[in-house]
Amino acid sequence: MELNNLPKDPVILLSYVNTQLRDNYSSLTDFCLSNRVDINDLVGKLRAINYTYDERTNQFK
Repeated sequence: MELNNLPKDPVILLSYVNTQLRDNYSSLTDFCLSNRVDINDLVGKLRAINYTYDERTNQFK
């Protein structure tokens, strides 16, 4: 899945990714590899709305 196939709205993307991380993946890397998402694109899109990935809690905050 490319970033194009994820929600376009950054806030909805944030919610979607955090839900996936909570329910299905032990890390952001696992999520990105499983869904064929470029981790840098995803992090950049969420950084644009002032969210960063916290490895300790496995979520964007």
